[in-house]
Amino acid sequence: MNRRLFVQTVGAAAFGTVVRPGDDARASARQTAGSSRRETSGSGRAVTIDASPGPIRIDTARTAIVVVDMQNDFGSEGGSFHRAGIDVSMIRAAVAPTAKALGVARASGIKAIYLKMAFRTDLSDAGALDSPNYVRHLQLLGLGKAVQAPNGKDSRILIRDTWNTDIVTELAPNPEDLVLYKHRFSGFFETDLDAVLRRSRIKYLIVTGCTTSICVESTIRDAMFRDYSCVLLKDCTGEPIGHGLPRSNHEASLLTIQTLFGWVSTSEEFIKALKVGSA
Repeated sequence: MNRRLFVQTVGAAAFGTVVRPGDDARASARQTAGSSRRETSGSGRAVTIDASPGPIRIDTARTAIVVVDMQNDFGSEGGSFHRAGIDVSMIRAAVAPTAKALGVARASGIKAIYLKMAFRTDLSDAGALDSPNYVRHLQLLGLGKAVQAPNGKDSRILIRDTWNTDIVTELAPNPEDLVLYKHRFSGFFETDLDAVLRRSRIKYLIVTGCTTSICVESTIRDAMFRDYSCVLLKDCTGEPIGHGLPRSNHEASLLTIQTLFGWVSTSEEFIKALKVGSA
């Protein structure tokens, strides 16, 4: 069985949303939307996003767009990645399409949620001194190191309320957006994310951010375990690990996510769906 057929077969079995040659796309989308129509609130509307392994129909009133770790430490000159000699060009490339997706999502009434990888000043939430989380962040990125930010202010790598963990300027949150700190790769681990989503009756997550195969995929996995339906916008994420190899970690994560954990689409398709749905 070739890879494409495998993805379609598994996707169909898991979600029932794959559109095969000769299928009626609208009928396929209705299979996904069956229960969501009944759950639609008065202020929401149903829209269909073209995605892999097949189209997914969402209710905008029950949808949030999640921005994972698009902070200076990972996406700006002077951040921990840049200081460690890690190429951040693919993360920078994700900034513009993410900004466009956020703008249209907000205009459509979709809640925006930001996640930031950041630790307390005393590193009490980083794990034991011999834990993988503590050791890897210390060795690879200089966790907690005092640095001078490009704006001249004193800062510290991966520490809360510093320039290093501020969201990159182009994606700065609006006052009404929600910003949550996390201290592990997943946005659900020991955070209020799940509680916030459930209080708002959110079912669908439009996911963006970095890095694709680490914090983004970890968050999507945990979301799927909690029965959220995730759509990753592949041009709104980036992954330095394996970048430039014949098969990158970014591409591997996209395949994994669209096969078993959710859907993969683009900012263009997401924006198109929202604009068509409002026509």
